[in-house]
Amino acid sequence: EVQLVESGGGLVQAGGSLRLSCQASGFTFDDYAIGWLRQAPGKEPKGVSCISTSDHSTYYADAVKGRFTISSDNTKNMVYLQMNSLKPEDTGVYYCAADLYRCYSGTRGQGTQVTVSS
Repeated sequence: EVQLVESGGGLVQAGGSLRLSCQASGFTFDDYAIGWLRQAPGKEPKGVSCISTSDHSTYYADAVKGRFTISSDNTKNMVYLQMNSLKPEDTGVYYCAADLYRCYSGTRGQGTQVTVSS
């Protein structure tokens, strides 16, 4: 059974940084697309960043390019999202999702709240 557990969210001032973690279990970690989605209050989740755990290729939404960095540690089945220069519009619940083929699809974790104050 695919399981994903996010952590690392919190309250931070604009311009600050946070590092989110996604602990994965129950599947062959080295062969998946694992992405981070953000759900702002009252809105649908949107893809933020994604990584292929097989070749470590990465993808970013335009809104976070240059500020966020996604990475994976295949020895620990972990995916990280380093978020710098945070803005109030980055506020939301951040979920990680794992799928064999597509970013932002498949099983999701329970999410972690990120709040950026102005």
